[in-house]
Order: sequence, then structure tokens, then C-alpha cells
Amino acid sequence: MKQVIYLFIIFFSLVSTKINAQNNIMILKLTYGEVEIELYPDKAPNHVKRFKELSDGGKYDGVVFHRVIDGFMAQTGDVKFGNSNSSDFDLSLAGTGGSDLPNLKAEFTDIAHTRGIISAARSADPDSANSQFFICFDSAPHLDRQYSAFGKVTKGMEFIDMIKKGDPNSGSVLDPDKIISLRSK
Repeated sequence: MKQVIYLFIIFFSLVSTKINAQNNIMILKLTYGEVEIELYPDKAPNHVKRFKELSDGGKYDGVVFHRVIDGFMAQTGDVKFGNSNSSDFDLSLAGTGGSDLPNLKAEFTDIAHTRGIISAARSADPDSANSQFFICFDSAPHLDRQYSAFGKVTKGMEFIDMIKKGDPNSGSVLDPDKIISLRSK
């Protein structure tokens, strides 16, 4: 009987681990293809929760990559002014808005800002992240422990590399690519 109980516990642990892992996988659809993102709720639980809430609520659909600097990062996530499907869309203001939800407290971690890392964009105030995020094209160690990294691209980074680049200095993109959809897998 003990063996049956132990087997049940082991089986349940494996199944719940797999389910939890799947719940933290996101699919980002771009014009160029699908990107798979793994989230790190154990490292930045509040940022992951917000990202999933906005994603699964369709808030990122149609949002432009308003700031893209070659060799550095692609920034998006302004659901107020950056949503090309919204009447509030204003490319000149994209990057200054967020969601109707309160800002998040910083969750700095030991996650290095390397190629494919997803991190929360914010103002100079570390506790000002809301809906915007960026994806690193390359390593950016100066961001480590300064920005809340909460996920990583695990498949499809070649499609992130194809996102239209902006002005080399400001990163502003005149005719930006946009998120087609972003949802939990």
C-alpha cells in the first residue's frame, strides 16, 4: 500500500510540474512567425502575473514595437497609446502610457540581461513598471539588477531579430511592427 501511495505522489508531482511549466509558456505572434516565451514566476511573480493578465486579456494585440535599437533591444507594451487597434493610438506618445492597473514594485533578480531576456520597461523610478516590456537582442549587463527581468524567448528569436529597427540614437520607429497576439500556450 505504501508503494502505491509513493507512486501516486511521484506521479502527481510530475504532472503538476508539467502543468505549471506549460502555464508559464507564452506564444507571441508576429508578422514574421511565432515566438515562444518562458516566464519566471519564481523570480518575478508580480511581473509575470501582470504580463499574463494583460496578454490573456488581449491587451497586447495590435501594440507596436515603438522603440527598437539594433544590437540592444525591442520595446513594446504601451497598451494605452501604442495599440494600433485603439482610438487612443498615437505613435508620438507610444512609450509614455501603460495600462489602467497600478504600477508594479521592482523585482530585481539574478537573471542576467542576455539575448532573448524579457524585462519590464520603466521610467527612472524603479517602481514605475506597468505594461511595457522589452526583449534583448544581445547582452546588456548594465541593466542587470536595475530592471525586472521576468522571462526569456526560448524559440523564435530569429523572428524577434526581424523586427523593424528604429533610429540608431533614439530607437524611434516610423512604421513599426506590432504584436499580432500574445497568449498563454
